[in-house]
Amino acid sequence: MATQQLGTALITGASTGIGAVYADRLAHRGYDLVLVARDEARLTALAERLRRETGRKVEWLKADLTAKADLAEVERRLREDESLTLLVNNAGMSVSGTLVDGDIDRFQAMIELNVIAPTRLAAAAARNFVTRKQGTIINVASVLALAPELFNGSYSGTKAYVLNLSLSLQKELEPAGVRVQAVLPGATRTEIWARAGVDVAGFPPEMIMEVDDMVDAALAGFDQNEPVTIPSLPDQAEFERYTAARLALGPNLSRNAPAERYLAKRSAA
Repeated sequence: MATQQLGTALITGASTGIGAVYADRLAHRGYDLVLVARDEARLTALAERLRRETGRKVEWLKADLTAKADLAEVERRLREDESLTLLVNNAGMSVSGTLVDGDIDRFQAMIELNVIAPTRLAAAAARNFVTRKQGTIINVASVLALAPELFNGSYSGTKAYVLNLSLSLQKELEPAGVRVQAVLPGATRTEIWARAGVDVAGFPPEMIMEVDDMVDAALAGFDQNEPVTIPSLPDQAEFERYTAARLALGPNLSRNAPAERYLAKRSAA
């Protein structure tokens, strides 16, 4: 039986960890690939292995998404390549420590990679996909988007941005036939921890998910048409109740008068 033509997936942060496993799974599903990362040696090795194992067309593009010229080249590819049907916005970094004591330049680099790059890449892909009325954007965020108290607010803030961007894009792009999925992993065993100076061995073992399991769960959520997938969440209804509670705030978030409890204090004064 001939493989269904799924088109080409462009994956950022593809040389290792979550991105590399997405590349493996999508190639085996029948996607051609464009792999984007900074590590040329790892990209080459991964591309060669996936070509050999799957027979798919696998290209790689060395790029530092915090460098304007490199980011612009990936944007151009996303805007102009009509074979592209899927963007996996995965590249990201973490910085440990507090805002007061940390290296502010590292925080800025994190914001550029975690916020600016996925925004520009999603915009470029969306323009391409909307024109053809097909395509999918998968944005990899983090459960810390929902739990800012568990880590520094700068990192969790970048992931909350990715979640908010995804929810907004779902509403914006759905009429044009373009899907958006946000994936919120918990702690996953990847190199991001060591790069941030965090020893993952200090975490309780029951908190750490293996990267293969995380990506397989995320793709299962994709197959089930979930707009937001939290791979470790046992009961999806919990997130649905959270969403319902958030939406219930809507009618009272912007009104023409202060809430009664503030008026009472003003009168007392």
